[in-house]
Amino acid sequence: MSATVRVLLGDDHKIVREGLKMVLADDPLLQVVAEADTGPGVLDAVQQLQGPQGIDVVLLDIAMPGMDGLDVLQILRRDWPGLPVLMLSTYPEKQYAVRCIQLGASGYLNKSTDPDDLMAALRRVAAGGMHVTPTTAEALASLVSQGCTKSGIELLSHREHQVYLLLTQGHTVTEIGAQLSLAPNTVSTYRARILEKTGTKNDVELALYAQKVTLSSRA
Repeated sequence: MSATVRVLLGDDHKIVREGLKMVLADDPLLQVVAEADTGPGVLDAVQQLQGPQGIDVVLLDIAMPGMDGLDVLQILRRDWPGLPVLMLSTYPEKQYAVRCIQLGASGYLNKSTDPDDLMAALRRVAAGGMHVTPTTAEALASLVSQGCTKSGIELLSHREHQVYLLLTQGHTVTEIGAQLSLAPNTVSTYRARILEKTGTKNDVELALYAQKVTLSSRA
């Protein structure tokens, strides 16, 4: 790693990227060398900069157009295993941090994170460490202690989880199929599995279930 931590920002909102650049500009050892507003754009930027040769850490949003941030994470782990990825999202930490770490992320940050904590996390993961907050550590410990006794959204596969998020945001099966490049029948199959695993009967119950999960995650 170079003396300066070279950062790639992956977020679809320009105002968020500009805000992050302003925050990171306060630390002379943190330098934003590239940015992208889509999932494929992140992969292209990493390719152009030759992974770890030009970047020390990727700061990546989960909700990215073109390709979900978790899909991008998995491709980066496969193609550039030496490149740390720090996930950044508005989603509840208890619900998403563990999933990100299981998929190979070096850490998870909520967008409400204190700027000093963000900068410290970037330096830590760029140096080869992990960024695990007490909340995430508790969730990881709980998962280990439960062993194989998972329930609800913990049972969802990655693709099912993507469909679950879009369903609870009010998207139709057709809209989800278009966004994820899936046939409507395939989305319907995922929907049926999601309802079964979460113990809900329809989209209304699923939305209420998601709201309950979010509230418990913030508790």
